[in-house]
Amino acid sequence: MKFLARQTVEFLIIDDDPSITKFLATYLKQKGHTCQSLTDGFQTAHWLAHHDCEVVLVDLNMPKVDGISLISYIHEVNPGIPLIVFTGVGYDEDRMHAALRAGANGYVSKNLPIEQLYCVLSRVLAGSQQRARRDTVLMSHGPGHGTLLGAA
Repeated sequence: MKFLARQTVEFLIIDDDPSITKFLATYLKQKGHTCQSLTDGFQTAHWLAHHDCEVVLVDLNMPKVDGISLISYIHEVNPGIPLIVFTGVGYDEDRMHAALRAGANGYVSKNLPIEQLYCVLSRVLAGSQQRARRDTVLMSHGPGHGTLLGAA
């Protein structure tokens, strides 16, 4: 399966479990993508100041850094980057809504089979890219244009 229309996507995985980051990074690299990982959320600001990526996967439950605060920070410094919650805890509606309010574009369970996880990543990234293109088109028409788009 290709990841959208492009061959390569640059991922950043932020998760305190090195075995998970290594497994996912290896899988994504086998699919032809580039992937970096951080096991300490406090490294994120420095890493983002010196590197680029196209998608960030963030664990919500890390010992030193709250994942929701990290999502908020990343969204603040780079609002266009898709942020995906990558969690093993299962679906906690309050935490997911908080992550979405902080800037997350979606979530993926660590418990999914790897091929399903890859499909979910594809869908979340596709949706994020479509929203970005739509926002760019609306903004290019100037103030006031497109405000009734979709209204009936």
